Amino acid sequence: MYKTTKFPSALISGDCTTSSLRLDGGSIIDQCIVTAGEIGIFFLEQHLLYVVLGGSVKLTCGRQSWTVGKNEMILLRKAHSVSYEKKGSTETGLFESQLFAINDELLKDFLTTQQVNVPPMTEEFGAQVSPMSNRLVAYCWSLAPYFNDSLQVSPGLLRLKVMELLYNVMDCSKNIFRQMLQLRQPVKVDVRRVVEENYTSPISIEELAYLSGRSLSSFKRDFQSIYGVSPAKWIREKRLSKARQMLLSSQMSVADVAYSLGFENPTHFSRIFKQQYGASPSTFGNRQ
Repeated sequence: MYKTTKFPSALISGDCTTSSLRLDGGSIIDQCIVTAGEIGIFFLEQHLLYVVLGGSVKLTCGRQSWTVGKNEMILLRKAHSVSYEKKGSTETGLFESQLFAINDELLKDFLTTQQVNVPPMTEEFGAQVSPMSNRLVAYCWSLAPYFNDSLQVSPGLLRLKVMELLYNVMDCSKNIFRQMLQLRQPVKVDVRRVVEENYTSPISIEELAYLSGRSLSSFKRDFQSIYGVSPAKWIREKRLSKARQMLLSSQMSVADVAYSLGFENPTHFSRIFKQQYGASPSTFGNRQ
């Protein structure tokens, strides 16, 4: 079991050469070059445009999986856990990618500048792999000198480069841009579906509200009317109940169980587990 890495607050780790371009203290663009296969999990704190320039990557989010190949891209919404498996090119053995973290303010500024009116969304557009135009491929490769000298790139210039990306996507990939418009106005979906699919991720209540297409207050109100308890209490008890089941029925370590259920600290997990069940998780099953 792999500990979930938060993106973009923590760069994806492993046998990977990475460099980053940052705007306003947050990672905006990460470049990754892998010389061997790599697998792991990351939780998206911001929307992610994942661009593959060499090799391929298999991405899995819940029940959905996509394979993104050379000169292809995919847009993934924030507040999701995504597992990845990277493979190098058959020609060079390298996997090369760029990850663009697109925050809400940046997208809002772009849409305001372009005077793009976001129409009411009644249908949810799911993520899908899209081919990159020659213009988009050339844009990505043009970033190489910036990664080589990232400390000398001014925030103003970097902001222009990110805006250039959005212009290129708007002109060259209508499908991806349509998904970007929906990021600003998510479709309202069933609360039960959202929490059941995401309670094992290291997700906040605010992020669950976003995924449901509701304001925080509306989400809490609807959740309370369905489950009769607060979201925080339900998630905590749901995770602990699932943890107890996993400890009794498997040989997974306590740390692996904790990470798989969205707990970021096994020590904290052990403490609240003991409070709930009166015994340490290490005493369950055949772990004594």
